[in-house]
Amino acid sequence: MTSRFADGLAVDSDLVGAAERAVNQALSRLSGQADLVCFFICGDDPDDVARAGERAMRMAPGAHVIGCSATGVIGGDTGVELTPSVSAWAATLEGAELTTFALETLTAEDRFVVVGLPERSPDDHVAILLADPYSFPADAFVERSVDVLGDLPLVGGLANGVQGRGSVRLFADGEIYTEGAIGVLISGSVNVTTVVSQGCRPIGPTMVVTRAEENLLLELAGQPALSRLEDIVTDLDEDDRELVAAGLQIGLAMDEYAERHERGDFLIRGVIGIDPEREAVAVGDIVEVGRTVRFQVRDAATADEDLYDMLDAHRQELGRVDGALLFSCNGRGSAMFGSADHDPLALRDTLGPIGVAGFFAAGEVGPVGGHNHVHGFTASVLVFSSADT
Repeated sequence: MTSRFADGLAVDSDLVGAAERAVNQALSRLSGQADLVCFFICGDDPDDVARAGERAMRMAPGAHVIGCSATGVIGGDTGVELTPSVSAWAATLEGAELTTFALETLTAEDRFVVVGLPERSPDDHVAILLADPYSFPADAFVERSVDVLGDLPLVGGLANGVQGRGSVRLFADGEIYTEGAIGVLISGSVNVTTVVSQGCRPIGPTMVVTRAEENLLLELAGQPALSRLEDIVTDLDEDDRELVAAGLQIGLAMDEYAERHERGDFLIRGVIGIDPEREAVAVGDIVEVGRTVRFQVRDAATADEDLYDMLDAHRQELGRVDGALLFSCNGRGSAMFGSADHDPLALRDTLGPIGVAGFFAAGEVGPVGGHNHVHGFTASVLVFSSADT
């Protein structure tokens, strides 16, 4: 059976051979010539990863090709973690315009400047972004992307290597990069949408921030922030208290004017500490006075329900879905669900037997509430649907 989107996966310590097989699997299942090929490589030796990437890029000379190293890859309904492997994804995108790019950071007048962005056009739909988190200011770039990219959605992930810093490899149209970021801008006649599942469940009431300093919450709804949190935890059952102890989160409401704020209405950030003397709560973002927030917890059951619900609602809205790229946190998979296959299986279960590939990222990029963010413990999905739906 052939399709406009197809995937391939090969698990083998011979990474060059694995790259050949994975890309061949994806290309052979296409109904037409590939316009875009994405591949992801997990390997112990960065030099082996580079050679495998070179081979993968040579196998589709008529297509735009991007890829990166990772600590785990996703192909079809399977996830592979910390094992030499290559996944590949190929797409026939008739009517689409594709522009690959490579970004680097320069220092100018005591500030960083990102160069290499492609020119924008009214027909732009989305950009896939793959970044080296050790050399590229991904958080700052993504958070401020509206300044240079407007409302263009960014979807992707922070690459990594098994050896960490210095082992990341990025690939774009024949070139290998050891730092920075790469990606592809997708424009023209193509239907693409995004799903970002942060996998959290609210606890306690929504509250307005009434005093704050940078990332320190001092007062919530006119009361000391720590006292508010203690009251919320006191009212929880034992299971939820254990989730709070394992890693409390906070949600920043994306729409301040909504009548209610429920699951999925928040940008999730971690609670990183408390200051008993000031009765304050420190969070992983700068929160302004007047912002609506709600504490959150995350566990496997909540994350499972959130992803399935969001994907199912997306499928019902779109109709026929043909392919997807999946960027899943390396803290999900077997660490959260007991299986590396959970997220790709969720896509297949809800969206059908479509071409799916991706990798386990060190941070996931995707829009929430119309703004691009870098997330953690998240599944960020780029969905391609038929033009006639």
